[in-house]
Amino acid sequence: THGFQCFIPLAFHNMNNAMEQLPESTAVDDLRTISISRLMLDNIPHVKAYWVSMTIETAQIALRFGADDLDGTIVHETIYHSAGSTVPMGLTREDLLRLIREAGRVPVERDSLYGVVEEYPRALAPEGSMKVKDRNAKKHLELAR
Repeated sequence: THGFQCFIPLAFHNMNNAMEQLPESTAVDDLRTISISRLMLDNIPHVKAYWVSMTIETAQIALRFGADDLDGTIVHETIYHSAGSTVPMGLTREDLLRLIREAGRVPVERDSLYGVVEEYPRALAPEGSMKVKDRNAKKHLELAR
């Protein structure tokens, strides 16, 4: 299309709106949408896993389901929180770097046109190398709030 940079599938949140009677999307719904988007929208170069709408954990997994962008260091998000999102109001650069590395991906900071600003080093130890008890305690997902 040469007009779209990125497709951002947004998870449905039903609180505080006229559609409260409808069920919210599940993590499986969100990951399925990411995967199908990557396959079918081959004319759009990037698919974003918007962690604010789909949760941090689901967005991190989405990096293995076809997403290549997590969005950025949002400072104070209010729209999804008004609709019931329980994720932190924002993430730091360090949080994002860690989440991307834990997913086994290489973090790359980009500009608004997806030009590379900085490529960060690859993780030395991916999440899969952690002890099960540490993963179960979600130590790899602890975020600064």
